[in-house]
Amino acid sequence: MLAFTGSIGPTDAHAHHAVQVITATSALTVLDGHGARHVGTKVVVPADAPHQIEVGAQEGTVVFLEPESAPGRAAHSRAVHFGWTVTPLLSSTRRQALSAVVDELIASLAPTPVVHGSDTARHPAVDDALRLLPDLMAAGTVSGTKLAAIVGISASRLTHLFSQQVGIPLRRYVLWSRLQLAITRVQAGDDLTGAAHGAGFADSAHLTRTTREMFGLPPSVLSRHVSWDLDNE
Repeated sequence: MLAFTGSIGPTDAHAHHAVQVITATSALTVLDGHGARHVGTKVVVPADAPHQIEVGAQEGTVVFLEPESAPGRAAHSRAVHFGWTVTPLLSSTRRQALSAVVDELIASLAPTPVVHGSDTARHPAVDDALRLLPDLMAAGTVSGTKLAAIVGISASRLTHLFSQQVGIPLRRYVLWSRLQLAITRVQAGDDLTGAAHGAGFADSAHLTRTTREMFGLPPSVLSRHVSWDLDNE
């Protein structure tokens, strides 16, 4: 989970693996990849959906949820089946602590009914890969061939299953995970170069390109004038 509160400005078109929940004190406009506009004070962007914020808000909260988590699956399902501007998930965030906003979000998503047919059991090798990836990335370069050997299937089979069952190619999932690590390091006080190298990016320029691609913003904007809450549980 990654969350921040502050002003929400316009972004370039981008897509990220996380499910994004935006709540603001005034209506904002999110343009999806098909050109449809979603207008409201509370908008949920599904995982891997191209979008951009056209009209932001002076004050709001943005929460990114892992789609593999229970609240992430619930939020993704709501957005896909009932629209991006669904029944309000959060009350006004004015004067609320960020931790309180996140707690309210998780509580509101917990009782969401499961849409029949939306959940499919993952292959054990995919579950093993997801479990092993954080330690492998911390140790250095992640090789799909090496990971496949560890989980006991061929590289081609693993990449196919991973894309099919996680909803994102393995290489892009690793990139997303590295970006999360870089943001964590920036928040801890690293400069962009140190955060980039510590998260496995070639350099700060590589980190900047990736951040723009996935958030529509440079990393400097994500690390300034916002209050962060990061939780890996």
